[in-house]
Amino acid sequence: VQLQAFGGGLVQAGGSLRLSCAASGRTGSSYGMGWFRQAPGKERRFVAAITIGDSTYYAASVKGRFTISRDNGKNTVYLQMNSLNAEDTAVYYCAAEPRRSFYRDDYSYWGQGTQVTVSS
Repeated sequence: VQLQAFGGGLVQAGGSLRLSCAASGRTGSSYGMGWFRQAPGKERRFVAAITIGDSTYYAASVKGRFTISRDNGKNTVYLQMNSLNAEDTAVYYCAAEPRRSFYRDDYSYWGQGTQVTVSS
């Protein structure tokens, strides 16, 4: 499975961005997907995940502001990010097929990351 994340950019605090993660090499509905982020000098951390059955999970810091969704026909997973603040600044990574838990960063496949910068 190859993953390509895109949609990052520079946005003002309070603004919105939508990240996309396009998967190739296997059908889009056959694995759970997750989004993680890594801020400068910090560990990579869980943001959101969506299961094969479309159940969703969120980190407490983004719940109510971010929404993960998927379009199986397009083999794409999205992360809609609203009410962004400076603490959301990070490189965002998409991942596919968690090995043990959606919350741990030990997924089988990873995209290359896309930078999100929120200016205050």
